[in-house]
Amino acid sequence: MAKQYRSEVLASVHETALGMMEAGVMEKKTMKVFDEMCLTPVEELAPERIREIRLGENASQAVFARYLNVTTGLVSQWERGEKRPRGASLKLLTLVAKNGLGTVA
Repeated sequence: MAKQYRSEVLASVHETALGMMEAGVMEKKTMKVFDEMCLTPVEELAPERIREIRLGENASQAVFARYLNVTTGLVSQWERGEKRPRGASLKLLTLVAKNGLGTVA
């Protein structure tokens, strides 16, 4: 999966740092710090994990769906494994798992 940046500015900072590392001006160890700062890793979530995230936020499927701007039925399908979140929905779920539901409020 391609790297996804938190913002265009951080994408530019990261690309500059990568160039500096490749040129030998910056250590690989320092580059890892930039990776952590600039990139939000997004991985597929198992249906059980999606349910855990929702329950951890003490939200019903309807409330959780409202925060994510999706239908209640879609949240239910994710939790049953009938569909998998992708794109923006997966990114939002990743952010909620990391920082809580208030992140997307």
